[in-house]
Amino acid sequence: QVQLVESGGGLVQPGGTLRLSCAASGGISSIYAMGWYRQAPGKQRKLVATITSAGSANYADSLKGRFTISRDNAKNAVYLQMNSLKPEDTAVYYCRVVTTERSVYWGQGTQVTVSS
Repeated sequence: QVQLVESGGGLVQPGGTLRLSCAASGGISSIYAMGWYRQAPGKQRKLVATITSAGSANYADSLKGRFTISRDNAKNAVYLQMNSLKPEDTAVYYCRVVTTERSVYWGQGTQVTVSS
């Protein structure tokens, strides 16, 4: 059974940094893309960033320059470095994996709270 385990969320002050990690396990087939989405209270889940196995990254326009996505193909892991965090970045962050067979898997989510 495929599992996505996320870590790295928490409470941080405005202007602070966090690094999220997500590792896929459980017999997952070849991964095409990995990424992060976020969902703020009362709002729809939205794209944060994705990255393909070839390293091609895509970001939500509003987050370019503050967030950086990276991955370790050997570990089936994806990371999200978040800098200069703002209160509006507060959300549950979800890891998403798309396999080469176009199967989609989601993590359970990790809470990020930006507050003084």
